[in-house]
Amino acid sequence: MRRLLLAGILRRASSSPSSHHHLHLVRALSASSPLPASDADLRKPLGSGLSPNGLALSRAGMVNLALMDKVLDVDAKKKTVTVQAGIRVAELVDTLREHGLTLQNFASIREQQVGGIIQVGAHGTGARLPPIDEQGTIELSREKDPDLFYLARCGLGGLGVVAEVTLQCVERHQLIEHTFVSSADEVKKNHKWRTPKFTSKYGKDEAIQHVRDLYRESLKKYRTKAESNDPEVDQLSFTELRDRLLALDPLDKDHVIRINKAEAEYWKKSEGYRMGWSDEILGFDCGGQQWVSETCFPAGTLAKPNMKDLDYIEELLQLIEKEDIPAPAPIEQRWTACSRSPMSPASSSQEDDIFSWVGIIMYLPTSDARQRKEITEEFFNYRSKTQTNLWDGYSAYEHWAKIEVPKDKDELTELLARLRKRFPVDAYNKARMELDPNKVLSNAKLEKLFPVTEVQHVK
Repeated sequence: MRRLLLAGILRRASSSPSSHHHLHLVRALSASSPLPASDADLRKPLGSGLSPNGLALSRAGMVNLALMDKVLDVDAKKKTVTVQAGIRVAELVDTLREHGLTLQNFASIREQQVGGIIQVGAHGTGARLPPIDEQGTIELSREKDPDLFYLARCGLGGLGVVAEVTLQCVERHQLIEHTFVSSADEVKKNHKWRTPKFTSKYGKDEAIQHVRDLYRESLKKYRTKAESNDPEVDQLSFTELRDRLLALDPLDKDHVIRINKAEAEYWKKSEGYRMGWSDEILGFDCGGQQWVSETCFPAGTLAKPNMKDLDYIEELLQLIEKEDIPAPAPIEQRWTACSRSPMSPASSSQEDDIFSWVGIIMYLPTSDARQRKEITEEFFNYRSKTQTNLWDGYSAYEHWAKIEVPKDKDELTELLARLRKRFPVDAYNKARMELDPNKVLSNAKLEKLFPVTEVQHVK
């Protein structure tokens, strides 16, 4: 595999105040004769695989950069860090802590490799903070080749293997987390943020007791009274309790509603403040295995939000109720600034634009194959109804790390047409043919989402 990584390195661009990292992007080697295009013959760069939707998977083999995990340089004065692309975010943050630095933002989980978190347009949260691909420059020339420069920043692993990354950091800092529960009307009224004035009335045990009681009650109904007296129940975290509750009857709507109400009560009793380092506050326990579909759509500007973010959630809740979908909590909603990377779902040339990201979830809390199959089928029914009723009306597009290729040919045709409306498919394919003419870095998913036959007159 090493010979595939020996070709030219795409060179450096100057940084700017709004561009905070650069990458070494290693091109695929062009052999004298084309390699077969079947999935069995392709090699694909693979990150941590936290969202294994096939974007970086290949049957024959994958380029795994996990051992390229070194911190190469920390410049405390410029507040930059240069790392090999295989380093995980958690390990990088631990190193930066020693220098009084940290990353600008974090996703919920910190086990991603740095190369992967950039290439798929991953994001944290904050309407003034862009997706992570925007936080810097790539090692290309913005002046000489601006189109390729921006395409490669969120290149989905199809334009080269990211080998080295330099990130702009910020000083290590603490955040105040404020947990509170609001009704839909209160959210609409205070959407531009007004700080509620109250402190927590309950301790941790009091906050979770309602969930423990529901689990014990449910065990009596679904299993045995003896199990409900197991003292281990008192040692389980909230997410562990939620997983066990869902495992009892994951697709029974009434049961799921009871769990959701218990979760709402848990958060209500967890209202209050806590202070901690940014990497501790911004990450959180997402629970066990789960299906997730996350969409991104424009929500106006910082100066003038259009409130479409709240309209989307309201319509989504109405859809769940109308279709009797056993949808577990939470529905996760975040906001980011825009990205100038044209392949980012939050791509925009207007610096003040903001985007909302909404994730729907179904957990896989059981190892039973039949039950997991049923949950999977129900999730894709949930996702399909969301797509049919919401996506086009809000110009919503799925996160690249969550997108799934439809098996139905008509649905695939519709998906390809949608992608063309939002993303520069021809430009992306042209770059793929120029940088990777033998499809060394391609795979089945990329070939279906971006069929290269659509590109004509590639020089």
